[in-house]
Amino acid sequence: MSSVPSGQAEIKKYDTYYVNVDPDQDDKSTEIKLLSFKRPHMRAFHCSWMGFFTAFFIWFAIAPLLPEIKTTLGISKQQVWTSNICSVAGTVFMRFINGPMCDKYGARVLMGVLLMACSIPCACTGLVNSAASLSILRFFIGLGGSTFVCCQFWTSRMFTKEVAGTANAIVGGWGNLGGGVTQLVMGTVLFPLFKLGMSAEMAWRTVCIVPAVVGFGLGFFIMRISDDAPKGNYADMKKNGTMPEISAGASFRSGAMNFNTWILFLQYACCFGVELTMNNAAASYFREKFELTTESSAAIASIFGWMNLFARGVGGYTSDKLNSKMGMKGRLMWQGGLLIVEGVLVFIFANSNSLAASIVIMVFFSSIVQSAEGSTYGIVPYVNPPVTGSIAGIVGAGGNLGAVGFGLGFRQLDTIPAFYVMGGTIIASGFFTFLISIKGHAGLLSGQDSEEVIAAYMKTAGGPSPSQTLQIPEPDAEAAKEGDKDDQ
Repeated sequence: MSSVPSGQAEIKKYDTYYVNVDPDQDDKSTEIKLLSFKRPHMRAFHCSWMGFFTAFFIWFAIAPLLPEIKTTLGISKQQVWTSNICSVAGTVFMRFINGPMCDKYGARVLMGVLLMACSIPCACTGLVNSAASLSILRFFIGLGGSTFVCCQFWTSRMFTKEVAGTANAIVGGWGNLGGGVTQLVMGTVLFPLFKLGMSAEMAWRTVCIVPAVVGFGLGFFIMRISDDAPKGNYADMKKNGTMPEISAGASFRSGAMNFNTWILFLQYACCFGVELTMNNAAASYFREKFELTTESSAAIASIFGWMNLFARGVGGYTSDKLNSKMGMKGRLMWQGGLLIVEGVLVFIFANSNSLAASIVIMVFFSSIVQSAEGSTYGIVPYVNPPVTGSIAGIVGAGGNLGAVGFGLGFRQLDTIPAFYVMGGTIIASGFFTFLISIKGHAGLLSGQDSEEVIAAYMKTAGGPSPSQTLQIPEPDAEAAKEGDKDDQ
């Protein structure tokens, strides 16, 4: 296919692009060509989801092996859950800082470095000899989970607001798919394969070397073959004046001072936090309740993650569609409804005593959980567009903090009461949607759409595209002023 002119003459890495671009939106692509791996747009698209997928795979590679590890080390249920909590706790801090770091340095290098960094402790799994060393190891592996922020930021840096929603939903869903694939591959394929030539203990001690090698190599590869933005890498763009300097501190402060950010933080804790909890708990739950083998329970647990293949995208796509009909009210109604239904399904799942029924309910439960994740990031960019990167990072951290909280519940309580606490919390979070009030947009209880917003979702001239799902913040005057103060 012929290349498309890249727009006005200026200093940029590429003179022509393989996709159609919008020169008024910093040469971002107006289309997604899934079968293309061309630089810079589609190369970044595929690198973002592959990097996050691999990080997610590494993050939960140990989960399906926990029944074997528990037996070998002679540790208790509480100690297993302590390691589960540590595996998601490490990501909380990194997600907080990754948003403003992406604003300042771009997603490419951060993605590669984090992927290589989490591969090292993954390769050291075989050295674990106590509950404490297991928790410490999983804490450092969990840092790789923060690549989600890089994943979402990178694609939105490459695609216009008209298609960024679809792009983010696809890469986020495909990346999260790693949580299901690792249950299947590690627990049902690699672990039994390794057991053919060694003991069960030696098998779990060595099998994690495989994803570690793949992850380290991919991290290095991503940094070498991709670009930060359509016009090149951030370092070069800042040197030639194509991109201004951005203050990470000012960006984070602006995002953190918005009340809506923290409501979405809570709600993401009640969807992505639930997914992380289920990734840790599902295999052990099915093995203990229905007396299944490690291989069978891992295969069933993988179903939860496999729903990411479509469910997160459906959540974001439906949010966009409702926005085009009703504006922000449509997004908020969808968001609140999903969370309430999700909470109800937790109660139903917890009270199912049939293996077949549990699996069917889990399919619907997982689909709603991941749809809520996509819906949440349909609202995020409207909160304060100039600092969307930081808001995305804060909200993303909520998912991990939710997993810590729910993990503590499963650690301290019996399984059924822990599910009840989780379900009740999720339902309550759905009602917090009534408190979301975004400037220029009508909320569920108050506020009014501005003329510009009405023009947008009625598809008339004068407003931004209704399909917008995530923006890259542009520095405004206030942020620039704060940035100058930080630099002094």
